[in-house]
Amino acid sequence: MQLDIQSQGFSLTEGLREYVMKRLAYALNYGDTAITRVIVRLSDINGPRGGDDKRCLVEVRLKSAPAVVIEDTEADLYLAIDRAAERAGRTLSRRLARQREFAPGLPVAPVEQEAATRPCPTN
Repeated sequence: MQLDIQSQGFSLTEGLREYVMKRLAYALNYGDTAITRVIVRLSDINGPRGGDDKRCLVEVRLKSAPAVVIEDTEADLYLAIDRAAERAGRTLSRRLARQREFAPGLPVAPVEQEAATRPCPTN
């Protein structure tokens, strides 16, 4: 998985970069094998005027499905990152579950294939 973090309107500190990497690694862990690239764009919409103007846009590009794009705007940049990462993780897991359910011909991650071929326990 390739991770690209961009900032507009402020400088991207090493601490902020690490925070984004940790939050996304945790939130997107479920579909790690299906992800090719993650692009994060952080921006300050209003500049020094203040207000709910810190935007976090997360774009998750997948191998065999359209990209997942999530955007969140908050007064606190860290809160915007948290909410966008959480929503991206939920959306990704939902999309991959639907793909397995409705497109059985597409390749499935190895863990799911192993579970599907394992015999069911009898009571």
